[in-house]
Amino acid sequence: MKKLLTLLGLGLSLSFGSAYAADAAAAAPAAKTAQQSKMTTCNKDAGDKKGDERKAFMKECLGAKPAAEAPSKKITQQEKMKSCNKEAGDKALKGDERKAFMKDCLSNKG
Repeated sequence: MKKLLTLLGLGLSLSFGSAYAADAAAAAPAAKTAQQSKMTTCNKDAGDKKGDERKAFMKECLGAKPAAEAPSKKITQQEKMKSCNKEAGDKALKGDERKAFMKDCLSNKG
């Protein structure tokens, strides 16, 4: 009887584990990561290369750094905070006036 209960318990725990794994796999995002996209592109570019030639190509392709992008014009939150603090200081704002100004200043898109 103990063996039967033990086997039943083990079977249930394994079935719950596999059900959980199936749910986790289904919930995984379908979007590719940057590395996966790079792998796909390199595989396509490798074409019909074989053996050592393919290995060397893939190593170089996957190890290549992406082209440097132009720096974005987007202002970081820290830069925005410095700018708003300076403006509030220049206007000598205090208390509720300063809070209202900072809230407005930081919420502006810039």
